[in-house]
Amino acid sequence: MAEESRLARIANVRPWGGAAVDLEIDGDRIGAIVPHDPAAPPSQGRTLDGRGLLALPSIVNAHAHVDKSWLGMPWQPYGGDGGTDGRIRHERARRAELGIPSVERTAAVLDAHVRHGTTLLRTHVDVDLELGTRGIEVVREAVAAYDGAIEATIVAFPQDGVLRRPGVLALLDAAAAAGAEHVGGLDPASIDRDPVGQLDGIFAIAERHGVGIDIHLHDAAELGAFQLELIVERTQALGLEGRVNIAHGFAIAQLPDARRRDLLQAMGELGITFTTVAPLRLPQLPLHELDAAGVGFAFGTDGIRDLWSPYGTGDTLGIAWQYARASSLVRDEDLHRVIEIATRGAGRFAGREQHDLVVGARADVVLVEAEHAMDALVRVPPRLAVVGGGRLLHG
Repeated sequence: MAEESRLARIANVRPWGGAAVDLEIDGDRIGAIVPHDPAAPPSQGRTLDGRGLLALPSIVNAHAHVDKSWLGMPWQPYGGDGGTDGRIRHERARRAELGIPSVERTAAVLDAHVRHGTTLLRTHVDVDLELGTRGIEVVREAVAAYDGAIEATIVAFPQDGVLRRPGVLALLDAAAAAGAEHVGGLDPASIDRDPVGQLDGIFAIAERHGVGIDIHLHDAAELGAFQLELIVERTQALGLEGRVNIAHGFAIAQLPDARRRDLLQAMGELGITFTTVAPLRLPQLPLHELDAAGVGFAFGTDGIRDLWSPYGTGDTLGIAWQYARASSLVRDEDLHRVIEIATRGAGRFAGREQHDLVVGARADVVLVEAEHAMDALVRVPPRLAVVGGGRLLHG
């Protein structure tokens, strides 16, 4: 990246809606936070004038698929069957002709995320018998073009199933051995029709290589709950506390109250988390019940403009809005909680324990014109400036 993008100060901003301050930047970190003084001498380097805007930690996309998009290409109509398996087949039939995955397309997706305030993400990347692990190499190259200004952790993701495609388990093992931070799974019961076998294979890889687990679970109600129980059992037996995430996990919101409470309690004790894309057609993850059980969750965009769906702009704040609206959240404390989940609460989903506007944290900042965090959530205003690792990326 161009050296002129590096900042020494972000002046006159209101972190979380508080008093106006200057964020002094030291390399890629926040070196100091001082009250804003219009008469202060200029900094030695470049200053970004925040004009009294609201400052938030950058928005974390904890469930992306940056390798799969046709963003930037002519419109691609969806021509496949419905359901998860139909979309898998449609994608497999057409991705080669569109050159997916490619560094160019992945770069376009990353740019869309950055323009919407995301500098930290967890992305699933397809690993299968046709592609091998090439998609991971593509994503790493596209992220590297930002020269450290954005960060991404990778889930080696078996989009076409695991056991039903002999050889995929070995590819997942190779991806984990080569540095993928997480290994994924997909609907062990409905896709592989062998939930015990798929989960045993994935958990063995995670234990062997010391990586995390992130399992797509679309299966509903009791079928989904049964698989959640299997995941809980293996997490506890193998000592993988704090390293397992469930993507989607629609089932948890479809269970009777007592059944859901017991499952959430078990998950909370083991540090098992959720990520959600807040689908409108389904019940949302129950905010207060998850918080009470100590079950963390985060938001993500899913894939955008891909062979599964033409929807998506790369705006994870918009997903947080969608979640809050669909959950009928209106109280200030709940709206503030949602914006926290979308920002400082989600850093750990992408390998960062501290992601906030505090001294010592990475200088990942988004500026918007809003009164406070709740106002930013309900209006989803444009991101007027986005800073990643102390560098101005947008604005």
